[in-house]
Amino acid sequence: MSGSLVEPGSLVEPGSLVEPVETGFVAIDLGATSGRVMLGVVDGRRAELVECGRFPNGPVTDERGELRWDVRALWSGILDGLRSAGDVARERGVAIRGIGVDSWAVDYGLLDTAGELVADPYCYRDPRTDGVADEVYRQIPFADHYAVNGLQHLPFTTEFQLVAGVFGSAGEWGKAEHLLLVPDLITFWLTGRRVAEVTNASTTGLLDARSRTWSAELLDRLAASHPGLVGLQARLPELVEPGAAVGHLLPEVREATGLGEVPVLAVASHDTASAVAAAPLGHSAAYISSGTWSLVGLELPAPVLTEASRAANFTNELGLDGTVRYLRNVMGLWVLDECVRAWAAEDGAPVDLTALLAEAATEPGGRCLIDVDGDEFLAPGDMPRRVGEAVSRLGVDVPGTRSALARVILDSLAAASARAISEASSLAGVVVDAVHVVGGGSQNELLCRLTAEAAGLPVVAGPVEATALGNVLVQARAVGVVSGGLTALRDVVRASVTLRRYAPEP
Repeated sequence: MSGSLVEPGSLVEPGSLVEPVETGFVAIDLGATSGRVMLGVVDGRRAELVECGRFPNGPVTDERGELRWDVRALWSGILDGLRSAGDVARERGVAIRGIGVDSWAVDYGLLDTAGELVADPYCYRDPRTDGVADEVYRQIPFADHYAVNGLQHLPFTTEFQLVAGVFGSAGEWGKAEHLLLVPDLITFWLTGRRVAEVTNASTTGLLDARSRTWSAELLDRLAASHPGLVGLQARLPELVEPGAAVGHLLPEVREATGLGEVPVLAVASHDTASAVAAAPLGHSAAYISSGTWSLVGLELPAPVLTEASRAANFTNELGLDGTVRYLRNVMGLWVLDECVRAWAAEDGAPVDLTALLAEAATEPGGRCLIDVDGDEFLAPGDMPRRVGEAVSRLGVDVPGTRSALARVILDSLAAASARAISEASSLAGVVVDAVHVVGGGSQNELLCRLTAEAAGLPVVAGPVEATALGNVLVQARAVGVVSGGLTALRDVVRASVTLRRYAPEP
C-alpha cells in the first residue's frame, strides 16, 4: 500500500493495519514510591492515557547501611511496561511515535569508561549529606550560589551529594567517567546516548538559571575548593531542551520489548516540570504539584534572583519553553504516607485510606500546625512517633486517634502551601487569583478543601496524571501531532480531563 499511514517506529505490522491509525507516545514516569509506563493516545485535540505497567519503587538499604535506588529493578519494570504498551498499541492500531522519560530530581548514577553503572545511585534521603552544605557554603557562600543557580537551600542537592561522594569510602567517584541524572540514565539505557535534559539538570546546583547552561563559574569554584571534583565538568553530558530527539531504541531493547525502532525524545524530564506543563494554568494562577513532595509556586518568564527571594528560600527551576518554575519544596504527602505505612505494619494489613480521610474530615481543625518541612521528617520510618513529638513540643496534647493525627498533618500541609503561595506572589510581584493542584494529591478532597480555606483562593484540582500527560504532550508537539505553545498544550489537557473546583469557605 503506497502512502502507508504507519510512521517509522510503528508497532502495527503490514497487513494488520486498523484504520484510522491512532498516534501514541509512551511516557516512562518514575516517582519516589512507584514507576509507571503509560501509553498516551493523542489526536491533536484530546489525549487519552492507558496505564501499561506499574511497579514499586523506594530506597533500599544496602550492606553498608546506605539508602540507594534499585535502578535495575526499575529497568526491569520499564521493560515489562514497554512490552505491555506494545501489546496495547497492537490491539488498538496505535502507531507509537515516541518514548520519553521523567523522574524525580537531584539523584544520579555514575558510569565507568565502559559505560557500566559503578554502583546503584544514592537516594537523596541518605544522611551522607548531613552538614555538607554548610561546609560548601564556607567556601562558596549561599548568596554566590543563588546569584547563578537560583536554587533554594536543600541539603541533598546534587552538588552536595557530589561533595559527599568524593569523600565516601567506597571510592566510586574515582571510577566514574560519566554522570547521568536518573531520567537521563534510563534514556542512555534505551538509546546509548548520554544527554542531560535542562529541567532536571537545573536541580543539580550546577546550572546557570539565566543561560540554561552548565555554569563554568560554579564548576570552577567547586573544583578549586574541593580538588577531588577536578574534572567534574568533563563528566557532565551535553544539555538538551524538552522536545529534542535523543535517539532510537537500541537493538537489545527492541528485542526485549518487541518494539520497533521507536524514537526516544527528551521531555521535561523533571517530573514536576512535566506536571506543570500539563497544569491548565490561568495567567495569574499558582500551582501545587502534590505528591510525595508538594512543589508550590508560579510559572514565570525569568528567574527571581533577589536577596529577598534567597532569604525566603525560593527556588528557580527551569520549565518548558524557556519558563522558570519559581517554587518552594514543601514536604508533601510523604509524612502522611509514612504514617499510613507504619500503621499498616502495626496492623498487619493495609489501612483504608478513604475511611481514614473521611474520619479526618470530621475532626476539628486548628488543633495545631506542625512544621512539615522540618528535617526530622525527611527520613523514612516511625513517622507517627515523630509527628506526635512535634505536636508535643508545641505544648498541645498529642492526638489520640489516627484520624486526628492525619488531620493535624493535612492542616499543616495546607497552611504550608498557602504560606508558600503568598510569599511567591509577593516576591514575584504577581497577584494570584487561583491555585491549580495536580498530581496524586489532587484526589485528596480534604486536602484540596483545606488548601482553599488556608489560601483564601479557589482551588482547581486535576489532572491526576499531570506528569504523564505533560510527558506525552511534549512528545506529541515534537513530532507535529500537536502544535503551539504552552497554551495549546493546556487546551488539550482541558479537553481531556474533568477538573474539580473548591471554593474557599468564609
